[in-house]
Amino acid sequence: MVDARPPSTLPVPPPRRPRDPLGRGHGERLRGGGDREGARGRCGCGNPADHDRRWYEHRLGWPTAPGEPLRLRTGVRFDVLDVPARAGFAALGRLGPLSPVAVQGGRMRLFVAPGSAEELPGLLDWLEWGSLALDLAGIGAGGLIDAPPPPATGSGPVRPLPPDHPDRADSDPLAGADRRGPQGAAVWLRPPVPGCEVESSLPTLSALGGGGGAPDLVRLLGTVATACHRVRLWRASALPPAGAPGFSPVARRDGGKRP
Repeated sequence: MVDARPPSTLPVPPPRRPRDPLGRGHGERLRGGGDREGARGRCGCGNPADHDRRWYEHRLGWPTAPGEPLRLRTGVRFDVLDVPARAGFAALGRLGPLSPVAVQGGRMRLFVAPGSAEELPGLLDWLEWGSLALDLAGIGAGGLIDAPPPPATGSGPVRPLPPDHPDRADSDPLAGADRRGPQGAAVWLRPPVPGCEVESSLPTLSALGGGGGAPDLVRLLGTVATACHRVRLWRASALPPAGAPGFSPVARRDGGKRP
């Protein structure tokens, strides 16, 4: 049946509320809240540590150690090269775009293929760096590292700013890192991406022949060792001369000896 009322008497529907073009919860994200807490609520984890553990174990398949703080087991899905942050920053170009990198304090942790830590002494000797005391360590089978908080839901990987970016301070090698969490806590500079084959992005010794898409562990290690040596020389040159205020014979003996 057709409504015969004049047009002026027809009911007018109320105006619709305009949709948020940036998506629901955008305001919370701008205020720094919401996303991680919302993810915890959706997964039913009341404890933040439980949510983080689920993210590592279920979404990445990375084993964790029991107890708190949450720690990751090395030597199973990955090994780690632990280096000074400045030395690690110089080697980022040797990594693939999906190679995970974490930072904690003044240290950088480069994730490499399992078994790499065991090969480290022999590779350093082969590269003629074995006779020097480099501030470089491999963490492999049986090791543990602090687990950085998972990246915020929907934020995507956190990448360092390029060297020519105007917002990047050249004095800060960790510019672009995920700054959430207390000072000194482990954070992601390049987080792993769930759903991707993380292991294929890890530097490995088998990439030496140029096969596959994995980064070359030998080239990475050569770059890292050179950068560690430069950091060592820079620290030594920064020591005050003998007899000056702040001079320490122990510091000069341990850090100021040049090869």
